[in-house]
Amino acid sequence: MSLRLGDTAPDFEQDSSLGTIKFHEWAGDSWVVLFSHPADFTPVCTTELGLTAKLKPEFDKRNVKAIALSVDPADLHKTWIKDIEETQKTVVGFPIIADADKKVAALYDMIHPEQSATATVRALFVIDPKKKIRLSITYPMSTGRNFDEVLRVIDALQLSDAYTVATPGNWRDGDDVIIPLSVQDPELIKQKYPKGYTAERAYLRVTPQPNK
Repeated sequence: MSLRLGDTAPDFEQDSSLGTIKFHEWAGDSWVVLFSHPADFTPVCTTELGLTAKLKPEFDKRNVKAIALSVDPADLHKTWIKDIEETQKTVVGFPIIADADKKVAALYDMIHPEQSATATVRALFVIDPKKKIRLSITYPMSTGRNFDEVLRVIDALQLSDAYTVATPGNWRDGDDVIIPLSVQDPELIKQKYPKGYTAERAYLRVTPQPNK
């Protein structure tokens, strides 16, 4: 199954390090970062889960819940969490899905046979409160993810949803953003962007003030 941006994230019920997860119910009205790992106790995965745990305050500010996945069982996840907390000096407060039967991996196309016939690649999905997939990134097994980029994209998505704007390349929170081409009416532009804008190189720019 190939998932595309704008698709509804598949719902599932599966065991985890924190008990049974009914995914859509667990997500509630939050944004979600769902990300998979090849296996427990692997060094790259350990650093990634440690980073995610340390980013909890940043996720909380953005109304984001994190949830990880590997095809190992829940008991092994719980043992691994102790190792993560000891080596990465943090507390893992988010669940790790125990996808031993690979049900969730199949729903989200996380197993790529040319990489491994049994283990998940480093897939990551950002899912909004309407359960729509807004971002998907797939990393090879040997490469750890850039979680600063994940936060940057979440900021851009939330800003775009709130203010009908687009973000240029390398945009960071606080930078100028772009009025999308779908907004052309001059009066509507004045209403939607009362703090002002400038015409430059055939597009309009505006810096709204996000409510964070």
